[in-house]
Amino acid sequence: MSAFVYAATRTPFGRFNGALAAVRPDDLAASAITAVLAQAPKLEPAAIDEVVLGNANGAGEENRNVGRMAALLAGLPVTVPGSTVNRLCGSSLDAAMIGSRAIETGDAEVVLVGGAESMTRAPWVLPKPAKGFPAGDLTAVSTTLGWRLVNPKMPTEWTVSLGECNEQLAERFGISRERQDEFAARSHRLAYEAWEAGFYDGLVTPVAGTDLARDEGIRPTSTVEVLAGLKPAFRDGGSITAGNASPLNDGASALLLGSERAADVIGSDPVARIAGRGAMALEPQMFGYAPVEAANRALARAGIGWDQVGAVELNEAFAVQSIACVDAWKIDPEIVNVKGGAIAIGHPLGASGGRVLGTLAKVLRERKERYGVAAICIGVGQGLAVVLENTEVGG
Repeated sequence: MSAFVYAATRTPFGRFNGALAAVRPDDLAASAITAVLAQAPKLEPAAIDEVVLGNANGAGEENRNVGRMAALLAGLPVTVPGSTVNRLCGSSLDAAMIGSRAIETGDAEVVLVGGAESMTRAPWVLPKPAKGFPAGDLTAVSTTLGWRLVNPKMPTEWTVSLGECNEQLAERFGISRERQDEFAARSHRLAYEAWEAGFYDGLVTPVAGTDLARDEGIRPTSTVEVLAGLKPAFRDGGSITAGNASPLNDGASALLLGSERAADVIGSDPVARIAGRGAMALEPQMFGYAPVEAANRALARAGIGWDQVGAVELNEAFAVQSIACVDAWKIDPEIVNVKGGAIAIGHPLGASGGRVLGTLAKVLRERKERYGVAAICIGVGQGLAVVLENTEVGG
């Protein structure tokens, strides 16, 4: 039995402290759920077997299990179960992989997946002391991004900042600042052009009560020359800047997955088949390179090679890691992120996997390509990838 994508949507991605800053993450997720179900008006919500959402934080208003909370807030019957998966940046792609496996094994017919993150509203946390009323000070730690409350047993080379990890990648693979800035400028240009051409109409649904209609971080004026003027953010003399790395964002994504026979229940035909999945792990500081083998494994499980891939959606955590992956795959860079990527669109951690998967399904149909790859790097040394087959041109 195969699992299929029937519908996909996401919210616009807002900037840190931007237009979605007042919206709780569980409300963002509920908004995405409501929007994707609107694409399946024949589907009775009680027929949904599972809700699986990704989230990288969970320490605040997500209330630990945002999948269940968002399902209730979206008005799904209380009988529809919900769970939350945390694989950091890959959480919502992992949710889609989990949902597709449930369908393939016959445990479910219809699964709603996706993810949400409000990096603006991520709380500060205090470590709980071993004894009450400590005499010294305690430091509040931000949960927005990266390591926090690090276990001292961890090797220090593993726990460097995400930016430093990618400076090391730039050194290892000889990827220049110029290439990174060119990649970033292309991301902004293509994202802007895609919005102007109407590609994201129908794929992005505004959040009720907000005025944000488009992704808030896209800057069509971000040329190579402009980006070249930015200072390195992580190292003196380094190559990574605020302009060639993804920003902090708020947003949510949702996809409706189902079996082939679920078409009658959903009321529409599927748009893509999940043909292969892959996961990879390596040294934590090499996390940006992990999508390389994750995608290779997904392709092997789909029974195809890179020569049959017509589109790639690779989450752009940093320009340098994206370039390193594309170089390793030895593919045409022009098939990668043809509608812009996370450097421009944004990277609300728990939502990004759903974004790349939903975008890929639509790109494949627009370009009439049969196979595509959605891939994402994950902090602490992991990567995930999914192969989609376009049902309009599939064999």
